[in-house]
Amino acid sequence: MAKFMRVKCECGNEQMTSETASTRVKCRVCGKPLVEPKGGKAVVVGGTIVAEMD
Repeated sequence: MAKFMRVKCECGNEQMTSETASTRVKCRVCGKPLVEPKGGKAVVVGGTIVAEMD
């Protein structure tokens, strides 16, 4: 079962994404890339993980 994570962008926006995201996730406010798919798990590239949920 995939976990979800709340990622905070450098601009201050927080949004939810799956740790197994298969597409690039961009910030809905500033458009910067937040998460990139890398094989099985996604890698946070433009922010920090604030929380992880099941």
